[in-house]
Amino acid sequence: MYGDTTVMRKHAATLREQGADLRAMADQLVGQAEQIGWTGRAAEAMRTRVRDRASHLRGCASSHEGAADALEQHLQQVDRTKDAIAEIERKAGSLVSDAQTRVARVEAGDDPPGVERVAGDADRALAAATLPPSGHRDWLTLELPGL
Repeated sequence: MYGDTTVMRKHAATLREQGADLRAMADQLVGQAEQIGWTGRAAEAMRTRVRDRASHLRGCASSHEGAADALEQHLQQVDRTKDAIAEIERKAGSLVSDAQTRVARVEAGDDPPGVERVAGDADRALAAATLPPSGHRDWLTLELPGL
C-alpha cells in the first residue's frame, strides 16, 4: 500500500510545531531587544536589525505552515486514492471469484440434471485474470469485464 499517511500526518504536525516555535522565537527576540536598557543610534540600529531578522523568522514560520497545509492536502488525495484502490480491488476480487466458481462448476459438470451451462468468454477471461498485488496502483488502470 502506498503512502503511510499516519507518518506523513506526524510530519505535517511537526512542521506546524516548528512554525509556531519560530514565531515564538521571533517574538522573544524582539521582546528581549526592546527591553535592553541601551540607548542611542547604535541601540536603535540593533533593534531595527532584530525586528528585521524577526520578520524573516516569521516568514520562515509561514513557509513551514504552508508546507504543512500542502502536505495535508496531499494526504487527503493519498487517502482518496487508497480508498479507490481498495474499492476496485474488492469489486474485482468478487468478479474474479464468482467467475472462477462458474467456470469450475461448468467444467466439473455440477449443474442440475437437464441444465447445460457453458462458461462464457467473459467468465473465462475473468477466471484467468492476473490481478495486481493488494494495494498496488495498477488497480486504478485494471480493465476487467464487468468492472
